[in-house]
Amino acid sequence: MKKGTHPEYRPVVFRDRSADFAFLTRSTRTSDRTVEWEDGNTYPVVDVETSSASHPFYTGTARVLDTAGRVERFQRRYGKREER
Repeated sequence: MKKGTHPEYRPVVFRDRSADFAFLTRSTRTSDRTVEWEDGNTYPVVDVETSSASHPFYTGTARVLDTAGRVERFQRRYGKREER
């Protein structure tokens, strides 16, 4: 890699405040705020709105929509009509 063309890749804590969940990973994201992690080191922290702890798909609270009725209603209204 060329020197000086890529952003710094370092450990960052991503925190989901709605689910009280945080995880340490590596990223190029920057932040002025820091947090002391479980290992005693201080890392930049980035607050996110949704994580695997709060997303309905991962928590099992996702709802399945019944689209069959919608498709059938669409076909009745706008489907091919017979030639007369």
